[in-house]
Amino acid sequence: MSSGRVTLVGAGPGDPELLTLKAVRAIRAATVLLVDDLVGDGVLRFARRSARIVHVGKRGGCASTPQAFIEKLMAAEAMKGERVVRLKGGDPFVFGRGGEEAEHLRAQGIDVEVVNGITAGLAAATSLGVPLTHRDHAHGVMLVTGHARGDNAALHWPTLAAAAAQGLTLVVYMGVTTVRELQHGLLGALPGGTPVAVVQHASLPTQRQATGTLGGLAELVHAHGLASPAIIVVGDVLRGLHHAAAQAQPMKHERSA
Repeated sequence: MSSGRVTLVGAGPGDPELLTLKAVRAIRAATVLLVDDLVGDGVLRFARRSARIVHVGKRGGCASTPQAFIEKLMAAEAMKGERVVRLKGGDPFVFGRGGEEAEHLRAQGIDVEVVNGITAGLAAATSLGVPLTHRDHAHGVMLVTGHARGDNAALHWPTLAAAAAQGLTLVVYMGVTTVRELQHGLLGALPGGTPVAVVQHASLPTQRQATGTLGGLAELVHAHGLASPAIIVVGDVLRGLHHAAAQAQPMKHERSA
């Protein structure tokens, strides 16, 4: 076993106040940070001044740093004795490719620690003032990605819709670019009046959102100009949205120092 070590840290949805204490300690201790594009700028204020910060942008639909390069760089820095933190938006193990990175590093004898972060799907729903699960409306929640990997990996939306119809909230990451296909598939088993919400930049001062029904989902996205990174929430938990919004207090966002 090598002496190298890498910590995969979930930076949460963007608001630095949503970082865990363990994440802050890991960031402060790092000598090298490999930072995803979706990590909020305020998060990096916790890094030491002497730390080497490498931005390795990973955003669906845009030019990205090759994953193989990121994994090679992490391993090389760890083997040199650096305290490496791979800083990821949301949670490393929720559509963050943390599983792939952990497998690659462990195969080379490098220890890996994972620090969980608040995933964007949870932050998006909470920012609207609604739960992902509510005992009157949902028995559970499904987290899925609208950005399938590989030709044979496309989701069968009607099947997911049938599950959602049994009382599951559906949370879709990276779904706005294929929203028409998603909408068409879900309408195969869910009524057009099913509530939906789309949240862009959840938890950040730049957050934007729109609500409507499944029957008008694609038009909703385009009418409001919503784009990645965004979360789509589908389900009856949203039926209490307007009441919750009336009761909610505005969230204060602390700007980066």
